[in-house]
Amino acid sequence: MTATVTTPRTTGLDPSRPASSFARHRTGVVLVGTLALLILGAFLIGGGTWPESLTVDLTGPLGDVSDWIIDNRDTHPLFLYFFGHISNAVVLSVRGVYLVLLAAGWAGVTAAAGLIAWRVAGVRLALTAVAAFILCALLGMWVPTMQTLALMVVAVLASVILGAVLGLAAGLSDRVFRSLRPVLDTMQVMPAFAYLLPVVLVFGIGVPAAVLATVVYAAPPMARLTALGLRDADAGVMEAAASLGATGRQRLLTARLPLARKELLLGLNQTIMMALSMAVIASVIGAGGLGDRVYQALASVDVGAALAAGIPIVLLAVVLDRVTAAAGNRIGSAPQAGPARYGWAVVLAGTVVAAVVARLAAKPTWPDAWTVGIAEPVNEAVGWMTDHLYSGVPVIGGTADWAAHFTTWILDPVRDGLQWLPWWALLLLVAVLAMVIGTWRTTLTAVLAMAAIGVLGVWDPALNTLSQVLAGVTVTLVIGFAVGIAASRSERVERLLRPVLDVFQTMPQFVYLIPVVALFGVGRAPAVAAAVIYALPAVVRITTQGMNSVDPVVMESSRSLGATGMQQLRKVQLPLARPALLLAVNQGVVLVLAVVVIGGLVGGGALGYDVVFGLAQGDLATGLVAGAAIVCLGLMLDRVTQPTRRRTEKGA
Repeated sequence: MTATVTTPRTTGLDPSRPASSFARHRTGVVLVGTLALLILGAFLIGGGTWPESLTVDLTGPLGDVSDWIIDNRDTHPLFLYFFGHISNAVVLSVRGVYLVLLAAGWAGVTAAAGLIAWRVAGVRLALTAVAAFILCALLGMWVPTMQTLALMVVAVLASVILGAVLGLAAGLSDRVFRSLRPVLDTMQVMPAFAYLLPVVLVFGIGVPAAVLATVVYAAPPMARLTALGLRDADAGVMEAAASLGATGRQRLLTARLPLARKELLLGLNQTIMMALSMAVIASVIGAGGLGDRVYQALASVDVGAALAAGIPIVLLAVVLDRVTAAAGNRIGSAPQAGPARYGWAVVLAGTVVAAVVARLAAKPTWPDAWTVGIAEPVNEAVGWMTDHLYSGVPVIGGTADWAAHFTTWILDPVRDGLQWLPWWALLLLVAVLAMVIGTWRTTLTAVLAMAAIGVLGVWDPALNTLSQVLAGVTVTLVIGFAVGIAASRSERVERLLRPVLDVFQTMPQFVYLIPVVALFGVGRAPAVAAAVIYALPAVVRITTQGMNSVDPVVMESSRSLGATGMQQLRKVQLPLARPALLLAVNQGVVLVLAVVVIGGLVGGGALGYDVVFGLAQGDLATGLVAGAAIVCLGLMLDRVTQPTRRRTEKGA
């Protein structure tokens, strides 16, 4: 998805001397206290992993709950008259949209996509949309694409309604905003896999669970951006409306909502992208469509089939992202001239004409003779890569060797080191990191989240996952900072990177597993590689924007004093871009965790494997415990890498 991050412009080189002195003094006290506690703890507590006496076995209670739900799903009034109606409504809605898409045929759907893009964003994007849908059909993926699109339409509509209602309440009420913010923060750091388990427990495997998991995952951006747009409405405009005697409802409809249109459309854009990402992941629980084709191909290591289904996913993501982003950018522009001014009537008429012409030509569905099979050529290319690149490459070694070395020299030592540390020492380390970068509230949250992992009895698997996250984040930051700095110092590099980053940021998480399986096989190293590729665009963008946001006056002043380019970078840009760099670290951690967990599908092991195992075997107790541990791990990582505004200002 296309992420836009606004970094506050910094206007001074040095913070005030007292604040800086206090920050240094505080950090020193924390470090000295940490050392003393480590020495004291070594004598009083000793070492070892998380003690059994402090764990709570939830297998029995969760198993009982799961059995009760399964036994009463068809008889209990709660399921018959509440969850049952929701499930039926979802099934009927998805089926209805799917039948409409089939009735429109390939010509009608393609014409509708092109005309909508033309109406919203112009001719160039219209041609892109038409080409994207035709390519989906050429690859033989028209029916799965329509299945995914039908699920997307229903999920996005429900997500937008739910998010808009929550955002409206939070935007108009401070109390609701304060109550909702920690919930949205927690949902933001939850990996997509964690959303699958609760809905499977209630709705079982199938389309209803997939749609509802997608709604829960995709609604928070709409809620957050709706609240932001309403709360940031121009105070002068609102005061003028109130002085004219407008009621609260009139001010909302005539002032707040129009002023928040850009935020609302950005929320729609983010909701669509997250819904598409989740709809693909939800194939694990029976969503069908393109995601199911990718999942089945990955399960059989059929890279060609996975790529044939992955390309339409990327094309859908790119088209949906561009259309909604263009709609947001066009707000406030002059009305369109020519045929475009007739608006949606042209879209509807063109769609109907295209669908009717295709039916009269006896080609309502895309003919099989017009499809192009790429699975076999791709698999042959993968075979060649396996023979020539996977192993046996002189001097540098093959990709399998790189994966093995990365596992042996980095992943294994980091995992073993984390598991060797005494449990109390690791909690203390988490507390120190959170205290140095945040406040006592973030420290308490991070420590409790980490302790909850031990209480759940999945301490070692969680540390295995944590080792993969730390390794992936390190690689991501090294590459991302280097590329971002290069892009900020060269307009040519930034222009070359922009389309690449745009494509990579619109690709759903699931798709990243395809190339790494082809290059590296299965295992923990491929899972980390996919996570790095997924997180890298966001880190590069945030770094570039942060470096570019440094006040030009400050840069010119340092240049006039004789500072070289490297001195400007080290002593001016990097210190002043510190808030953006810290944000890049935080986003890198969250994004890497999201894909490392999905890496359980390709041999990543640890908590991701437990979730996959629980879903595949119907062992919901194992899956739910692993999912809860993933949430706690994500919450902890978010808190220890998310500085408060006060800390950022002191250290900038």
